[in-house]
Amino acid sequence: MDVFHALFLGILQGLTEFLPISSSAHLILTPSLLGWEDQGVGFDLAVHVGTLTAVVLYFHRDVLGLTRDGVQSLVHRRFIGRGNLAWFLVIGTIPAGLGGLALLDLIDNELRSASIIFVTTLVFGLLLGWADWRPNKGRVIESLTWKDALLVGLAQALALVPGTSRSGATITAGLFLGLSREAASRFSFLLAIPITALAAAAKLLEVAASDSAVDWTGFLIGGITSFVMAMTAIHFFLKWLNRVGMWPYVVYRVILAVIIYAVLMH
Repeated sequence: MDVFHALFLGILQGLTEFLPISSSAHLILTPSLLGWEDQGVGFDLAVHVGTLTAVVLYFHRDVLGLTRDGVQSLVHRRFIGRGNLAWFLVIGTIPAGLGGLALLDLIDNELRSASIIFVTTLVFGLLLGWADWRPNKGRVIESLTWKDALLVGLAQALALVPGTSRSGATITAGLFLGLSREAASRFSFLLAIPITALAAAAKLLEVAASDSAVDWTGFLIGGITSFVMAMTAIHFFLKWLNRVGMWPYVVYRVILAVIIYAVLMH
């Protein structure tokens, strides 16, 4: 992988990981559209580490507080502080964690086609628009229950299919549950931390078991650029959230679906 490819894909991953437009779809489609070779598992690990570092640093106060309260809640066997939210994040991670272990080969080998990404990009984009359009979205993040967390977690598991978008699916689920845009988005970003850590760990094991050498230049460029762009994307997404809502991303997904259909399916 040359420097330009690594830089371009790192920027792309960082921008799309936390926006509801599917980073996996963009990373799969870009080599197909531009005639590039697959970036390889080492690069995938780098960008996962970059985006994980970004979301942990951006929400570091939440992460420290939730970790402390979650551990204390476990020790004392009752919720302390925001310990309930900490354990709701665990509950929300379980479906995607189990789904990833059970369906990894299917996802990597059978669900990366342009036709599937076309359908998921369009359908889940329109669902996001419908969820954002509906009224009565005033619940705060403190109102979450374990059932809410499980339902959002099931939505996150659906996002194992490329084109669905992890953030898009979880925000959509939160909005349908009556959460405000801010509450749905914040829970989605916090939920990204454990599942991205699991994905990075899986990629690390894959790299360790592989005989191929790691392209350290591409690794560093991809990791750093994805970190910088992810921090930027999270900041401006939350800043503009109430002003623009979800519809710019819905429109983008519809346009992307049209491009996929026109270029890769004909």
